[in-house]
Amino acid sequence: MALKNYKPVTPTLRQYVSVDKSELWKGSPLKILTKKNTERSGRNNFGHITVRHKSAGHKKSFRVIDFKRDKMDIEAKVERIEYDPNRTSFIALLKYDDGIYSYILAPHKINIGDVILSSKNLIDIKIGNAMPLAVIPIGTIVHNIEIKPGCGGAVSRSAGTYAQLVGKDSGYALLKMQSGEIRLFSLNCMATVGQVSNLDNKNSTIGKAGRSRWLGIRPTVRGVAMNPVDHPHGGGEGKTSGGRHPVSPTGKPTKGKITRKRKNNTNRLIVKSRRVK
Repeated sequence: MALKNYKPVTPTLRQYVSVDKSELWKGSPLKILTKKNTERSGRNNFGHITVRHKSAGHKKSFRVIDFKRDKMDIEAKVERIEYDPNRTSFIALLKYDDGIYSYILAPHKINIGDVILSSKNLIDIKIGNAMPLAVIPIGTIVHNIEIKPGCGGAVSRSAGTYAQLVGKDSGYALLKMQSGEIRLFSLNCMATVGQVSNLDNKNSTIGKAGRSRWLGIRPTVRGVAMNPVDHPHGGGEGKTSGGRHPVSPTGKPTKGKITRKRKNNTNRLIVKSRRVK
């Protein structure tokens, strides 16, 4: 895929850059693999905003993705590659030899007609094949990695992401993330060979405010433009820059500090922390 520029016949198109989707499937998704999207628009059952800056966005149906890849030792052919409005990566429709269809995250450089396989044993280290980390050679690029065996892929699923297998020791595999973090995963966790598709997603531009609203993103008001009662950055005489490190309305640091909550004692699985810019 490549980036697509537009002739600047309107102010929006002057700065709009999108990913060329001309090679993708132009029809509707497979109906048996779709369901109604239950978008809450960032509100709870009382209608109160619980997540700021979220809206319903454009109407879309949810594509059921097979993150587990647990249909073992049955070859599947890539029927088509589709756009999915619910994620940044593309998806691929597979047809297994027994006639079953399923969607998976489309790896980079996978083509229509390719045959891929999922197995518990060592198979060809080929883009799209899925197998446990125990049998994947060191140095392989993988994505859609399970955190716990059998729970389905949860790591490296967005467009262009991947992790590299850098070692194995005492029942664990060491994976290096793009952030620089090195983390331990059980050798029984499944992973898919290759990098996630749509690498140019990060280079595209939205172009106008309306396109953000389609994506479900509401406008964001700067904290320094608010009153002190509304935000820690608010108030002051004249225009101010906040006077402190950037924080959220509740006072939590928003830039440079790791705020991820690690439950169930997962700190011990992180060998090296990510780079902090």
